[in-house]
Amino acid sequence: MKLLRHGKDILSVSVENITPFGIWILVSREEYFLRYKDFPMFLDKPVKSILNVKRLHYNHLYWPDIDVDLELDSIKNPQKYPLIAM
Repeated sequence: MKLLRHGKDILSVSVENITPFGIWILVSREEYFLRYKDFPMFLDKPVKSILNVKRLHYNHLYWPDIDVDLELDSIKNPQKYPLIAM
């Protein structure tokens, strides 16, 4: 049996814009802004490295070129995660 349509890509993620203040990402139809103030690990990184993002699990994003792992909750609520690992 062959399916006629593909299902929705529930693990989609893409970088939509890189600004002087942070990065806009789209995660399954929801847009998030990662301010460099909260996520300095992206500051001064090559654009190619920032664009290479994977969604490994429902709540887990990974940038392999710069070895950054983030949970969606840390993006939604950065005030709950005051320690920054670099």
